[in-house]
Amino acid sequence: MTAFTVLIPARLASTRLPNKPLAALGDAPMVVRVAQRAMQSQASRTVVACDSEQIMAACAAHGVEAILTRQDHASGSDRLAEACELLGLDGNDVVVNVQGDEPLIAPPLIDAVAALLDQHPEASMGTAAHAIDNVDDLRSPNVVKVVADARGRALYFSRAPIPWWRDGFAEGVTSLPQPAPLRHVGIYSYRAGFLRSFPALPQAPIEQTEALEQLRAMWHGHQIAVHVTEHAPGPGVDTAQDLERVRKLF
Repeated sequence: MTAFTVLIPARLASTRLPNKPLAALGDAPMVVRVAQRAMQSQASRTVVACDSEQIMAACAAHGVEAILTRQDHASGSDRLAEACELLGLDGNDVVVNVQGDEPLIAPPLIDAVAALLDQHPEASMGTAAHAIDNVDDLRSPNVVKVVADARGRALYFSRAPIPWWRDGFAEGVTSLPQPAPLRHVGIYSYRAGFLRSFPALPQAPIEQTEALEQLRAMWHGHQIAVHVTEHAPGPGVDTAQDLERVRKLF
């Protein structure tokens, strides 16, 4: 497999959970826990791309490489684009974006998403999904769904229940169609050249409607390969309740 770098975007200003990257999980802050998991993958390098000296210091204390990026980035993709420049990554270098609030991410999943760009040279991005096993997730707009083609490339991402079961959903979404719809998992692989150019692409109308940044890439003609994993990822941390649940595991 082509060598790859894991980049972990981390910022202190979180609307739902302030200072989230520094939240303690056992004897280490969350961003360090994420990096430690990523370092168990086959990545040749794992780097935290952060916006504060506090995160830099926390990473240094635990032997995690970190770089300081601007505080005014509009999204994680913008932060990673700057990180690619700071690290001097070549246009064809593969980067995997691991979210900074996924302290239980499986290292083999990181490897599988990185490998997608070898398997799909026509794709600009790779990501992951797993089968939905309950109706509540299918109905929830907070659970992003994806539909892929026969070669494992994304056709569309949506917060709506897709694909729409014409006959089974006639009276509402009360049961799962077969095969089961796919839940999108928020991990991405890119080639560094594409990642650097992505923030300059104009926003897409479908991106604004769905509030899903990956739709910008598709709207501009870029293909996204999808790895379907058999196992749901470990719980991420978006709220104080999530944090307490994950803390119990550490």
